[in-house]
Amino acid sequence: GGHLDSWDTGEGAHDDGAGVVHCLEALRILKKFNYKPVHTLRLVFFMNEENGNKGGKEYASWSAAHGDKHIAAVESDRGGFAPRGFSCDGNNEQIQFLKSLEKYLSSYELHVFEKGYGGVDIGPLKKHFKGIPLFGFVPDSQRYFDFHHSPNDVFENVNKRELELGSAAIASFIYLLDLNL
Repeated sequence: GGHLDSWDTGEGAHDDGAGVVHCLEALRILKKFNYKPVHTLRLVFFMNEENGNKGGKEYASWSAAHGDKHIAAVESDRGGFAPRGFSCDGNNEQIQFLKSLEKYLSSYELHVFEKGYGGVDIGPLKKHFKGIPLFGFVPDSQRYFDFHHSPNDVFENVNKRELELGSAAIASFIYLLDLNL
């Protein structure tokens, strides 16, 4: 998932309109190829990430109260730049699983597969779903702070091709997660 709210200066195109598009487009890509998932795939657009993460907290509580079972979560909230890989907030076994996916994705210049941060919105899932790995999409970060929480965070400043590459990377990652978890 990604979050719908933005900072008050600019439109929130990179933070986090790009993340919303990444995740929506990733599922559209899988559907276009008639992929039949092994597990249920759920797309969540969170609210209030920028001011207390009420959406992430409420979703985790609601999901647990409804008896959902989560086996992983993926978030895109680092901008719509060229994809570089994925990070994992998880245990050593989950980090090794993430690193094992590099062989499938490195030829697409995805080379970051490491222990790291999943994301603010999916973070509360750890409280309700013990042992869940949280995966974060990692784009090229060189230009992120040219836009983050600034008047420059507008849709004209999102590169369409980089956004498409990020969506394809996330679709591929979800496919590999679904088949291997």
